[in-house]
Amino acid sequence: MRRALLILVKVLAGVAAYVLLVAAWYAVVPDVQGLAKKNPGKTAFMEYREREWAEQGRNKALRWKWVPLSAMSPTLIQAVLVSEDDKFWAHEGFDFEAMREALEKNLEQGRVRAGGSTISQQLAKNLWLSPAKSPMRKLKEAVLAWRLERELSKRRILEIYLNVVEWGDGVFGAEAAAQAHFGVPARNLGAEQAVRLAVSLPNPVRFDPAGSSGFVRKRTAIVLSRLARRGAIAPAPEPQGGAAPVQERQEADGLAAKAPKGADAADETVAQALEWVKKEVQESEKAAEEQP
Repeated sequence: MRRALLILVKVLAGVAAYVLLVAAWYAVVPDVQGLAKKNPGKTAFMEYREREWAEQGRNKALRWKWVPLSAMSPTLIQAVLVSEDDKFWAHEGFDFEAMREALEKNLEQGRVRAGGSTISQQLAKNLWLSPAKSPMRKLKEAVLAWRLERELSKRRILEIYLNVVEWGDGVFGAEAAAQAHFGVPARNLGAEQAVRLAVSLPNPVRFDPAGSSGFVRKRTAIVLSRLARRGAIAPAPEPQGGAAPVQERQEADGLAAKAPKGADAADETVAQALEWVKKEVQESEKAAEEQP
């Protein structure tokens, strides 16, 4: 009995030492601070997709073009924040309430579906890690997200995320996504197009932003409603007859009523953040015009 206990203690000590070693390694590697001025190259997730295509025998190339935040539709930026991480400006890399709610949902459903990850966590995974759902990957992701928040500005984190996130089969970043799905530059996206891109992010390969998916349609209606309520876009006009638009609005209202109250409680904070985004984009465009 004592021998078995001693072996268990040694195993646990070894695991703890390994965990601490991994955490210490990712606390200094890779170079996060360098991203403040230098755009990242091909990400770990892009390379993962390329390996996947090679294994499947698919001759496919990445669609990816970097553009500054000022070259993206403000509505797209706002919609991504509302849909993916509406406490982005307030948290320091982790939304513990969202994580708790995701854990409860996963326990109820008996499988891992909701993640509760912030934009900072998603960016850490996309830049340097694999999509594997393991405790060790989550540890690495947490350390890297913590570093991103401390070494980069919120604006820079958002700019990098919107340029590297997957937005379809082989499509990465807002510019390539706007061109691939709607045939326009990211700065020219209409309100509904921008929101459709934002709400597809949980699974952009499965949910085509330009398609007729019920999930995309309903989530788009909800996010458009929230953006209008927060003053980010003009309210949609009332439909002029026809059952389908009325039904869609009723479905969206019903889903919104079931949404966590925390989302609406954050309206004031998010509204301030959206105003900041609009101001930043306008100032960036003005500065670009003044350059010789």
